Amino acid sequence: MDNGSIALLIPLAPFIVGGIAIWTRHQHKMAELQIKATAEKAAQYATNARELEERVRVLERIITDGGYDTALQIEALRDVRQGDGRAMEEPATEKETRQ
Repeated sequence: MDNGSIALLIPLAPFIVGGIAIWTRHQHKMAELQIKATAEKAAQYATNARELEERVRVLERIITDGGYDTALQIEALRDVRQGDGRAMEEPATEKETRQ
């Protein structure tokens, strides 16, 4: 570097150092905000996981307490739904046979 370049950089040095300090503070604040956001998401995931675990426990209790009865009830509901489906189809087939 020649003397002219050095003479130009000396008056600009405080501005360069100030800019670097401002940029460093900004990066520090951005890192803090990201840490807070990550912590909030982790808390939400933990809450969601707890809720799902509770639901699974309830389902396990339902299945183990009256497993056979529950299976019969489910099959009965399936039969009712299939019967409803057939009832809705039958009028349509009667109309077709009339025409």
